[in-house]
Amino acid sequence: CTNCGNKIRFYDNIPLISYLLLSGKCRYCGQRIALIYPAVEILTGLLSFLLFIRYGPSYQYLFFFLFIATLVTISFIDIHHTIIPDVLSISGIVAGWAVSIIPGHISLVNSLIGTIAGGGSLFLVAFIYERITGRPGMGGGDLKLLAMIGAWMGWRPLPLIVLISSLTGTIVGIAFLLIQVKIFVPGYLLVRFSPLALSSISFSAIRLQSGIIKYSNRRQSLQSNADLKIPTFFAL
Repeated sequence: CTNCGNKIRFYDNIPLISYLLLSGKCRYCGQRIALIYPAVEILTGLLSFLLFIRYGPSYQYLFFFLFIATLVTISFIDIHHTIIPDVLSISGIVAGWAVSIIPGHISLVNSLIGTIAGGGSLFLVAFIYERITGRPGMGGGDLKLLAMIGAWMGWRPLPLIVLISSLTGTIVGIAFLLIQVKIFVPGYLLVRFSPLALSSISFSAIRLQSGIIKYSNRRQSLQSNADLKIPTFFAL
């Protein structure tokens, strides 16, 4: 417990169930348990359920649950502490490369390109912004986060992920600007909320990636059977 320091027993640490049985309070000191804990548990459980509906009891479900759970963890750590631990982002990049070797996922080449495109694009933006303004425009954690997403998703979904997450972050930032003007620091909340937006959009992109793989396989089959000449931009 962060209040009394007592070690939490395993039966008091069961997601949601323990929170309800304890009425949202520490067993020892009665301190209220922050709502962020059940919120994370509900969000992770919901994402797990949606993934299970999509993939069923398969290795794809296990791999993508690992990916999504890592993104949820990164998001809430960044919201509370404004950091993205390297132990999560860098290990996530390596895991994305490893998963890409398994058949049915994106290729290793696509994963490597996604890593470079994800991290490299944000690095370029941050570099140009710092050269123009003389101020840092983005933390290194965000670069490694998008590199990790690229390692798992490949390069194709990245423009959509960045676009929608930027719009989402802008909307959230404006909302905080209107509600709590005094605590708003320009650009600060936008950066803090970007991983959460990236997490939600990446989950949606899993379906996009699945569709890309199926379309690519179908396209290759059509080409081999009928020798069809399909322009590259149709595949894109």
